[in-house]
Amino acid sequence: MVLKTLFVAASLVASSSAWTVFTVPHTSGQDDTPGLMQALSAGAITNNTSILFQQGVTYNIFTPIKFPVMHNVEVAVEGNLTYPSDIPAVQAAVAASSYPGAWFAFSGGTNVTLRGTADPSWGWIDAHGQAWWDANQQTNRPHGFAFSKINGGAIRDIKVWKPIGWNFATSGSSNIEITNNQILAASSTGSFPFNTDGFSAGGTNLTFSNNHVVNGDDCLTVGNGAKNIHWTDSVCENGHGLSIGSLGEGGQVADVENVLIENTVMKNSLYGARFKSWTGGNGAAKNITWRNIAFENVPFPIYVTQNYWDQEDGTPPPANSANNTHVEDFLFEGFAGTIEDGPYKEGSCVTDPCWYAVPGATGKEVVIFDLYPNTAINIVAKDILAVTETGAPVRVMCNASAISTDIGFKCWDGLFIPTKAGF
Repeated sequence: MVLKTLFVAASLVASSSAWTVFTVPHTSGQDDTPGLMQALSAGAITNNTSILFQQGVTYNIFTPIKFPVMHNVEVAVEGNLTYPSDIPAVQAAVAASSYPGAWFAFSGGTNVTLRGTADPSWGWIDAHGQAWWDANQQTNRPHGFAFSKINGGAIRDIKVWKPIGWNFATSGSSNIEITNNQILAASSTGSFPFNTDGFSAGGTNLTFSNNHVVNGDDCLTVGNGAKNIHWTDSVCENGHGLSIGSLGEGGQVADVENVLIENTVMKNSLYGARFKSWTGGNGAAKNITWRNIAFENVPFPIYVTQNYWDQEDGTPPPANSANNTHVEDFLFEGFAGTIEDGPYKEGSCVTDPCWYAVPGATGKEVVIFDLYPNTAINIVAKDILAVTETGAPVRVMCNASAISTDIGFKCWDGLFIPTKAGF
């Protein structure tokens, strides 16, 4: 017990104020998680502390880290961090009863910051996801960062290299700034990086800016209960778009309000702006704006469906429910770019037809509004400028029996013809 106390004390450097710096100990070839967990459990570094992974060191995070509730704490990733490269070792950790839900799990607190560094060689987190993708291994995959139940703080300058799956989630957090982060989940072999979602926004008063995501799923997904979300000045490549939902699965009540997504470049993404809710859901998504979106090689630039389904869940849900998640005050403004309308098969397609196939679609649609009657209030697409890569005329899909107001273009399955609200 005395040795443990000395070990923790030796890594703490007191400043002239109450703030301390704890440098995470590292032993070559060994798991560095226990040394950090020992210090955290002692309670000496959970307040007014910088927890430092120091530059020049590659730390072995061979088992998950569960941070306790902390106050005024900065976790500084200035060195590099590596997961185990052995897939069974990671699966065993995820399957264990002690698994905290993510490889880096934050349990709550106030004024907590997770930060990396601007140095291009350091501040990387290597999850060795390529081997998982190549093996198409989807059993007991870890989530990356659960930044949960934290009021005040930031996630910034973090760089993630080939994550196994889901990256950042902010469930139950508030007043968080998420900026200057990189997620690079691009396969080098042609295998597909399934479920490598970038940012899952849950909570309130969250600002995302200057993030760069290359992945195989949603760049951003805004989940149920999220309110006052702002996403801006970012780049998304190869994924599934800037998404709200999915909402309302199994009849759940949806509640999403006040979301602004703007000033973003979408490259080779399956979707640009996307809303997805399940047939039979309840509740509403309100006051959602996607603005100033540039898109390149995107098959579905604007896609809204209230009949979403997940290919992993079997057959689609029936479309005859009396209940559906409502959409209110949706605006798609300032979209410009190219529609991928040539022969196309996206990497996550494992069914025939593909899970993203839209019956009757030609592949040349800049907007698809798949709405149920009496469920949409004030949904508008304006200032839309799109061309197809083949040079074919741009089209839309919209059921005029579902909505009667001016949505910014002629509501039909046909050519894109702007109307008064679309200018």
